[in-house]
Order: sequence, then structure tokens, then C-alpha cells
Amino acid sequence: MQKPYHNYTAAQLDALYSARAAVPEHPQIFQRWRMSSERYRSRADALLELRYGESQRQCVDFFRPAVADPPLLIFFHGGYWQAMARSDFSFLARGLNEAGVAVAIPGYDLCPVVTLAQIVQQAERALRWLTAKGGELGVDAQRIHLVGHSAGGQLLAMLLAQRRGDGFDSGVIRSALSISGIFDLEPLVYTRINDALGLDLAEARSQSPRFLAPQCRPPLLLAVGEAESSEFHRQSRSFGQRWAEQGVESRYLVLAGCNHFTALEQLADPGSELFRQALREFWRPE
Repeated sequence: MQKPYHNYTAAQLDALYSARAAVPEHPQIFQRWRMSSERYRSRADALLELRYGESQRQCVDFFRPAVADPPLLIFFHGGYWQAMARSDFSFLARGLNEAGVAVAIPGYDLCPVVTLAQIVQQAERALRWLTAKGGELGVDAQRIHLVGHSAGGQLLAMLLAQRRGDGFDSGVIRSALSISGIFDLEPLVYTRINDALGLDLAEARSQSPRFLAPQCRPPLLLAVGEAESSEFHRQSRSFGQRWAEQGVESRYLVLAGCNHFTALEQLADPGSELFRQALREFWRPE
């Protein structure tokens, strides 16, 4: 039997990267997210559907804390670049708002309507829009923190790898947190996930942060649920090691007892180790 990637068959790669199949109760988890998100949107100090780009999905939901000039967390959601929506993740803003952090959740177009490269461009557009609008939104646009879950981990890492020669100050990005991120897309080429992505090996490598050099180097925290597959752990470990060799302060955190989805819920829990480690970056001295 052909083993196209690191001695794994295509069927084995499908199993290793199919987060939903590994968590049979994921429909109940998603429903919990939606209900919690709807409840928080109904009472939060929020500005919803702020348009940053041309398409309907290129909007940001913004949640304000009750403090002046807060730092801004920008969260990029997962879904293998082909599923989920920003409104599914409003629940993440509650604990962060209560801790004095503003939260922006950009949406983006999905594959196969657009390419993965176009989604990366949209993430860049959202970052620039939020930075430019910081004064209007009442946030400190000099203290931006990037967070991404799963596919969102790839998006935030691509933003750190962007070469910008137009005066944009990448130094405003103060920290980056990936939860169960994907940084080497080559194995996905051999899975059913690629049916919507349509990547060949060259495109997969060009969109893989692991093979790119960091252009800005904020502290990087790479968290993975203990119960996730060996490939999700390898992705974060190897990426962190690669960028640490290039001057990035990189830490790897295993979230005890968590799967691919409950790992993200740790960011909504002020009592969790992930929340505490993330929050310390917001108040880290210059």
C-alpha cells in the first residue's frame, strides 16, 4: 500500500487529521458554542458585522471591555478553511472582556469559493483594518495579540511571516497564541480535507508557515490538547522548534484532558492554565 507522507497511508492521514471524527460528541460541543455565543452577543458591548472587505463574510465582530484603551486580541477561527463562522466563537470574548481585553473576531471566505492564499490575504486585510481603526474602536492599536485555533493557527503564523515594506509596523503584534494549529500543509494534500482546498504540493508548501521565516517575532505559545492525534502534537512541536531556531520565543503547552475542541474552550475559562498564560502576554512589560 502506498504511503505518501512520513510512512503514513492516505487513510491513516485522514484519521490523524479528522478532528471531528476523533470527537464523536463534536455536534454537542458546537451547539454549546453557538448557544453561549448568542447569549453573550445579546448582552455584550459589541459592534457586529463591521465590514473590512468586499464580500459578505469579510466582517468583524468586535467586543469591548469596560476599560479605556485596552489591548486587542484578534481571533482567527478554524474549520479547515472550509467551515464555521465568526459568530460561532463570540463566547470566547466574555472572559477576556472581563479581564480588560478587547476581542475582534474576523470572518473570511471559505474554500472552495476562494483559495487558501486568498484567505491569508483576507486575514492580512483584517489585521490592517483593525489596526487602522484602533482609535475609533477605542483600543490600544500598539498592543495587538493574535490567536488562532486549528486552521486559524496557520493564518496567524502566516501573518507573522508576511514581508511588509509599506510602513506597516509589525511591532504592534505583541504576542501570538495558536491552539491546535496546522503549520505544515503537505500531509493535508493526501487527505479528503484537500477536496475543498485543491492544494498541490507546491501550493501546500507556499502556505505552510513551517517553511517560511518569521518577519516579526512576538512571543509564541503553541497549545495542543492532550487527547489530540500525534500529528497535531508534531505540527506544533516542530513548528515551534523551527521558529525558535530563528529567534522566536516559543513555548509548547499540552492541555491536560482536552481534545481538539475542548482545548479551545480553555481560552474562555479564566481559571484555566491556557487563559492565565495567554493573559500574561497582555500585561508583559515593554
